[in-house]
Amino acid sequence: MELPRRVVLLVGSNAQGKTSVLEAIYFLAAFTSLHTHVDRQMVNFHEARNPLAVTRLVADYQRGRMKQHIEARLILEPTGVNGQRLRKEILQNGVKKQASDVIGNFNAVIFVPQMSQIIEGGPDERRRYINLALAQTVPAYARLLSDYHQALTQRNALLKALNERVGNSDQLQVWDEALVRLGAQIILHRIQAVQEIERFASRIHHELTRGTEVLRLAYEPSYDPLPKPEMQLGLRLDTPIDRSGLKLDEIQNGFLARLKGIRSEEIARGVTTIGPHRDDLRFIINKADVSDYGSRGQMRTTLLALKLAEVEWMQERTGEWPVILLDEVMAELDINRRADLLKYVGKSEQVLFTTTDLSLFTPEFIEQAEIWDVSGGVVTPRK
Repeated sequence: MELPRRVVLLVGSNAQGKTSVLEAIYFLAAFTSLHTHVDRQMVNFHEARNPLAVTRLVADYQRGRMKQHIEARLILEPTGVNGQRLRKEILQNGVKKQASDVIGNFNAVIFVPQMSQIIEGGPDERRRYINLALAQTVPAYARLLSDYHQALTQRNALLKALNERVGNSDQLQVWDEALVRLGAQIILHRIQAVQEIERFASRIHHELTRGTEVLRLAYEPSYDPLPKPEMQLGLRLDTPIDRSGLKLDEIQNGFLARLKGIRSEEIARGVTTIGPHRDDLRFIINKADVSDYGSRGQMRTTLLALKLAEVEWMQERTGEWPVILLDEVMAELDINRRADLLKYVGKSEQVLFTTTDLSLFTPEFIEQAEIWDVSGGVVTPRK
């Protein structure tokens, strides 16, 4: 399919394949699914019963003046006795590459109703959100994150061995230094990203709420390079903390000193207790935590402001508008929010909506869009 440089409305009944189109596009930007953390679930369920099954996603795209070809293969192949393993291959312009080296070449922002888990779910959902956003905008971030988790795995294995009174404690210094070198860079990237996204999200949220609410994003690093202000212990989110002036070496030195200070505790527990793998991100409206005190409407508005901010932030960082993917979001919004959303996405170059009901869109918006019908996994542009 040739996607036009305008709005496309994917129209069809439920379970016809509309979301699969969005998922395919998003996978080529992030190399992960929007619905599952397990890649093998993207392989067709019935095909996966065969000894060998392959899912291929192929696209041509243009970035600036450069035309690119990208392909992702999910290969479910036999291993051992009646076993299967999934192998992922990424090709850019016909050359096999690591996903961490290709991510960010093509950008997309996706908004689905289930994303309320970013606000309502656990810290891992919010870390995943900020990691996916950063991986698309900071070229080295995906590799950095992968290397950090490898170092974390090795350090945890050593801590567990030391807890069981085996292993060499001298090796801990090596993994401490690796964790600090990589983790401090991740913390610095997150500090900058949250501050920049907040600038857009706060403005957009202020407009969406007609000036009645103030949204703030609070990054909570597990290892905090800054001490919390006095009286902050009981009021976790009440006082904004500015970490923007921190330098990389300051974070590294403090992180290393903190690891040394809690070494005996971590050996006793057999696990690394501080670092970016335990960070959190909170959303504050008028000084109250949205996940604890926000209404359903406030959560939806916060999420909408966050995703629209992500679009503008990504465009500012990369100089390119990301493709915007919106899955059945209009049905979740009241009439005012629908109008606000249509106004914001109108500035972008390529936007794909899925919907079961065209009446959720204004006649003027429909007139400017292309309508594609989706039925039984087949997409047919309307004449």
